[in-house]
Amino acid sequence: MGKKLKKEAEPPPKDVFDPLTIESKKAATVVLMLNSPEEEILAKACEAIYKFALKGEENKATLLELGAVEPLTKLLTHEDKIVKRNATMIFGILASNNDVKKLLRELDVMNSVIAQLAPEEEVVIHEFASLCLANMSAEYTSKVQIFEQGGLEPLIRLLSSPDPDVKKNSIECIYNLVQDFQCRATLQELNAVPPILDLLKSEFPVIQLLALKTLGVITNDKESRTMLRDNQGVDQLIKILEAKELNDLHIEALAVIANCLEDMDTMVMIQQTGGLKKLLTFAENSTIPDIQKNAAKAITKAAYDSENRKLFHEQEVEKCLVTLLGSENDGTKIAASQAISVMSENSASKEFFNTQGIPQLIQLLKSDNEEVREAAALALANLSTCNSANANAIAEADGIDPLINTLSSKRDGAIANAATVLTNMALQEPLRTAIQGHDVMRALHGPLRSANTVVQSKAALTVAATACDADARAELRNSGGLEPLVELLRSKNEEVRRHASWAVMVCAGDEPMAGELCRLGALEILEEINLSLSRKNKFSEAAYNKLLNSNLSLKYSQLGYLSSSNIISDGFYDYGRLLYFLQISPGTRLLPLKELCLQEPNDLRAILLINSKTSDISPPPSTEDKSSDIGYGRSISSSSSLRRASKERANYRFSTGLGSPTEEKPEPASGRNTSLSKSTVKEKGLRKGRGKKEEEKVKEEEEVAAIPKLPGEGTTDKEWFPPSDPDFCVYVHEVTKSILPKTNIRDQIEALANFHFRSCLC
Repeated sequence: MGKKLKKEAEPPPKDVFDPLTIESKKAATVVLMLNSPEEEILAKACEAIYKFALKGEENKATLLELGAVEPLTKLLTHEDKIVKRNATMIFGILASNNDVKKLLRELDVMNSVIAQLAPEEEVVIHEFASLCLANMSAEYTSKVQIFEQGGLEPLIRLLSSPDPDVKKNSIECIYNLVQDFQCRATLQELNAVPPILDLLKSEFPVIQLLALKTLGVITNDKESRTMLRDNQGVDQLIKILEAKELNDLHIEALAVIANCLEDMDTMVMIQQTGGLKKLLTFAENSTIPDIQKNAAKAITKAAYDSENRKLFHEQEVEKCLVTLLGSENDGTKIAASQAISVMSENSASKEFFNTQGIPQLIQLLKSDNEEVREAAALALANLSTCNSANANAIAEADGIDPLINTLSSKRDGAIANAATVLTNMALQEPLRTAIQGHDVMRALHGPLRSANTVVQSKAALTVAATACDADARAELRNSGGLEPLVELLRSKNEEVRRHASWAVMVCAGDEPMAGELCRLGALEILEEINLSLSRKNKFSEAAYNKLLNSNLSLKYSQLGYLSSSNIISDGFYDYGRLLYFLQISPGTRLLPLKELCLQEPNDLRAILLINSKTSDISPPPSTEDKSSDIGYGRSISSSSSLRRASKERANYRFSTGLGSPTEEKPEPASGRNTSLSKSTVKEKGLRKGRGKKEEEKVKEEEEVAAIPKLPGEGTTDKEWFPPSDPDFCVYVHEVTKSILPKTNIRDQIEALANFHFRSCLC
């Protein structure tokens, strides 16, 4: 046989490209490879980009600048599994960059990412697709897209995945989504509570923590609380609290329990199973401030329900809260004070805190932390409301000074709460006296000028409660507190107007205060308020009437009449008017007598003055003098004087006493014109036996002597005091002798009528 020759290899076809191995050190080159039609190149390019993106945020930004995102989005739906998997992995990493998130929203790839959560996809794709959604869901717009495109249901299904990373990413995304109410409602429909509770058994703390945070959000809704209770979730939470090794989960577990305690059925179940006692013991004995704080917050939320308060009281929650007040952590003190505020709605709890709690709260009023002072003041305000024993306990624990100091706090809530406590205490006269002795009126200036309507309202109410005697009112007036109080009458807030009116009504209890209030414009403001059907209130009407009753001259000029209870005293005068029956129009300023006397004669009626004091020069009146100067509310004393008049000015003159202006030759008259009668009485009682001409001469000389000289006439102009009316004095003396001996009111009235009738005939 001949030797076989070796067959030569056939050369490759001329139209086939020889395989080429490329190594690139430039990211831009690899990004260009993402447009290759070859699966192998795409897979390797994606793998390289994934490793590059893992190295840091700068690399993610570089890939964005190189335009890698858009071609990668097309690879999410690639037919090749390796290409699709690698592209999904890249997006899981890139989506943590804010600029990438923005571009992904614009490219509308959310549906493609959610599709990667399908059950048939491999675990790696689930991991990075859920990671991408977790990163994207941190922003509201992306949350909406995930929810609207049906991402919630596959995420809940993945909570049961065997891979812990998938669980972690899924629960994190769900936690972000349930911040929205609509997502929470859908979560309940999808029965998500059981798989979330299962995550509490995970061996990975981060998964447990995210599950607790999610439960803390969804249990704000009653339906979710019911689902958690029905699935024995409360028991699991209590077990977490009992496990010391899980102390990193205690804070979040307490937050969930706090929500559950708002549900009465859950509360009863916890109490019956001993969980409530465990909770209180846990809070009291814990050394972690945040745990104590959250426990107090849990009590606060639950205690808003009256039945829960009863259960808490049965478990002696008050002792736990008093213990928490002694914490060194300010947050715990605040939470405990707030819990006491709510628990004080229970009368038995109020009684407990009388001896244990109030002293500690007063100490907290001295804290440098404004929030602590606010919370302590709130607790004291609630404890002292409608409880005289607690109000006394606050005073006995030296709480007045700290409360008054709190009125200058920087926090409006602290000021309002302190004012409320002082108001509650001032309802008892001994405590009110004690409060007045601590310069409370001056301390209220700042709150009265506050821009906060709650502070304004509470401060005005405190004024109303403490200005119940002349000394306190004088202190308020002298320290300048009336001006801001009057300004509060203009408030647009209904409660502020009501309380300010109340305070003005109390302050108008004496004439000096009434005069000052009117000088500041209180009467005009109240009059305007009372003309409005929407703004007036019972206190504004009462304050207006009180001011008028403290200033009868003004009341008579405004209304044209006086009430049967109004007692005219020295210094009353009838403001001259065009017609006898015409009253002064609202808003018209009532001039003081001194200003009236300086006016030129006019066609108005004479001004009638009542003054039974002697015509001797009297010392300047004090602030307590009832006849003080009122110019539309200024009292009629120190700055007032009668118009000088003589017989030559008969068409404009004053008549002292109860009468109309007298003429040179008066005739006897009845009704209001009683000055003639009084003059006749005096002549009968003191001048019998004199001749008619002599009597007229003496009378004329006395009238002239009683009228002060015009400025520049005779002596230098000095401070003027109203002249007396001796006729009126005699009239009053004679009437008194006739009436007082009689004990029967009917007999007294008849005697007065007979005496007046006889006087008019004489």
